[in-house]
Amino acid sequence: MSAHQSEGHSNVTMIVVGVLAVWLALVFMLGWQGSFVRPPGSPPLPILFGVTVPLLVFAGAFLWSRAFREFVLTVDLRLVTAIQAWRFAGLGFLALHTYGILPGGFAWPAGLGDIAIGLTAPWMMLALLRLPAFAGGPLFKAWNILGIADLVVAVGTGALVSGLATGAAGEITTAPMARLPLVVIPAFLVPVSTMLHLTALFQAGEQRASERRQCLSSVEHRQAM
Repeated sequence: MSAHQSEGHSNVTMIVVGVLAVWLALVFMLGWQGSFVRPPGSPPLPILFGVTVPLLVFAGAFLWSRAFREFVLTVDLRLVTAIQAWRFAGLGFLALHTYGILPGGFAWPAGLGDIAIGLTAPWMMLALLRLPAFAGGPLFKAWNILGIADLVVAVGTGALVSGLATGAAGEITTAPMARLPLVVIPAFLVPVSTMLHLTALFQAGEQRASERRQCLSSVEHRQAM
């Protein structure tokens, strides 16, 4: 990487860190104001916007900003993978269900899926440390796809359970997920984790494409001899 490229990469890194900090602060502010709370039986539109809008911004920046795309394709994949270990905290969903705070229809699929990804994240990272080519293999790709699927299931079941709530006295709903501190999970951590999985998949695809180009170049070189 040239000095110019290194400086550009550092600038993008600072911008990304700044955007993440502002985004997290905004989630806390809106959560403190109760902006994510919806009446029982209503779809959790504020949370759904909180999940989808950042992902759309991420996709747009990746497609239209060369500097951001280069950042995504060169960020340390081992770190990107290791961060997913936080999702073992999905055990907390099961604990909250046990104490009657969250409904089982949401807590079980969201919790078990997160635990599975969180437990296996260190093993994925170790595999990348030992064999960088592991990033282009089917197992790593499948793990990242499953990680995204788990997040989709969690958001989907949360929205479904919220929409089916009746507001009856004593009913256990997903309302706590719309308030601090739990709202940080769907409004910040879920889209961030999805971005990390997409980053891993983008890098894996780039690695496979590079390997194909090298193979084709090698074949053409042998044919020219």
